[in-house]
Amino acid sequence: MFAKCYAGAVVGIRAVKVTVEVNVAGGGLGLFLVGLPDNAVKESEQRIRSAFQNSDLRMTAKKVVVNLAPADLRKEGSGFDLPIAVGILAATDQVPESCLHDTMFVGELSLDGSVKAVRGALPLTIMAKEQGLRRVVLASENVAEAAIVDGVEVIGVDTLRTLTAYLNGSQVLLPATPTPLFLTPQQESPYSEDFSDVKGQPHIKRALEIAAAGGHNVLMIGAPGSGKTMLARRLPTILPPMTLEEAVECTKIHSVAGKLGGESGILRSRPFRAPHHLTSQVALVGGGQSPQPGEVSLAHNGVLFLDELPEFGRNVLEVLRQPLEDKTITISRAKYSVEYPSNFTLVAAMNPCPCGYYNHPTKECTCQPYAIHRYFSRISGPLLDRIDMHIEVTPVGIGEMNSEQREETSAEIRERVVRAREIQQRRFKEAGIYSNAMMNSRMLREFCPLEAPVRALLERAMERLNLSARAYDRIIKVARTIADLEGAEQISVSHISEAINYRALDRDNWGR
Repeated sequence: MFAKCYAGAVVGIRAVKVTVEVNVAGGGLGLFLVGLPDNAVKESEQRIRSAFQNSDLRMTAKKVVVNLAPADLRKEGSGFDLPIAVGILAATDQVPESCLHDTMFVGELSLDGSVKAVRGALPLTIMAKEQGLRRVVLASENVAEAAIVDGVEVIGVDTLRTLTAYLNGSQVLLPATPTPLFLTPQQESPYSEDFSDVKGQPHIKRALEIAAAGGHNVLMIGAPGSGKTMLARRLPTILPPMTLEEAVECTKIHSVAGKLGGESGILRSRPFRAPHHLTSQVALVGGGQSPQPGEVSLAHNGVLFLDELPEFGRNVLEVLRQPLEDKTITISRAKYSVEYPSNFTLVAAMNPCPCGYYNHPTKECTCQPYAIHRYFSRISGPLLDRIDMHIEVTPVGIGEMNSEQREETSAEIRERVVRAREIQQRRFKEAGIYSNAMMNSRMLREFCPLEAPVRALLERAMERLNLSARAYDRIIKVARTIADLEGAEQISVSHISEAINYRALDRDNWGR
């Protein structure tokens, strides 16, 4: 007796179709799994046997061989429990095999026969649609995210007994209602923080508005208590709403990482990730024995905030260089490699020296020059070069803190940011990118032509500050965003001058 059904394996944030072939015959006892299963898949035998027993289903006493094809693809995780169990049911004539040909099954079985959620339900459902399958059957907890995919029936089940009754036609299970994908600005701002809480700091607010409008990386340097963390945590409140493509891509990453709740469906707000400075290198960029997305991927299309930047390990910070430049992270193993998107906005905060009061307007720094230099040397030049904007944050005076003057709200700032992003979306409609920060060299020449006075000013700044070619490009990108905020077609001298002023660490008086 032979039967087959379909499952899927997640590789990175994409899925691969897996055919589960089950053959039941005499000549032995036991369940034999072939097709490069990992330990979690091999342990499915005991879960399946117990689930059959507690669901009043008959587990054959004959030899059962289960092949997971393609055989050269490693199968990981417990999501193969349900398709293997269904294959055995069909091979032993407990359910009709004819109902399996256009259906993919995904789920982990408990010993009592209940079906549990697994990671990666969204990419698996997308793959099922691409492969022409009509139906996906999975745990009810996974239904919200799987229902994002239009054009495929999503059936949620709670137990193996319920699924058996459904396949035999004795119980009706209706497909899930598709998750509404319309994203609104109100749904994109579920934060309690607001820029109206911040007194003073107009130049920092302006810099963060530019960063949000163009997707630029920011480093804030200032004394303890000057408001760096407070400002950084309010950046998500002015970010533009995600496009549908961005939202689906973020949801896929969080689905694979197991970070989606049962009722969450599609992610509607941009991620904000703030790992502790004791975070390991693997936790930051991803990896492990079975590679999983790290913080740089979980922050995709959102913000990665690194507070107390010099306190992170040097090796941890250096691994950021490649994803900051390429917007992806590739994790390689001996027999395969996976790629995760990592197009995030880096926001970092640091003190100017070990005591925290270097360049402070009222307090005296007690650090020796070599100590300040050593403190700054924890952050390499190549990493600083990849940060578009370096901003000095000065403490707010008592007069400003007690001021009754009304501050701009996040909603007001966000309106300007959204208008600037709409300009960029029209500009890059055919280029496949979303923001100025993503432009490559060819796009810079096409979309950011510089007139003679602007080019002359930038050349003088390059010579005086001894900037690299990468810094040259990043200054132009920031200037392009400043022009977009003003609705200007061309980059002017004032735009490039303001962009140059956001390179505080390139000045001679810092850390020397």
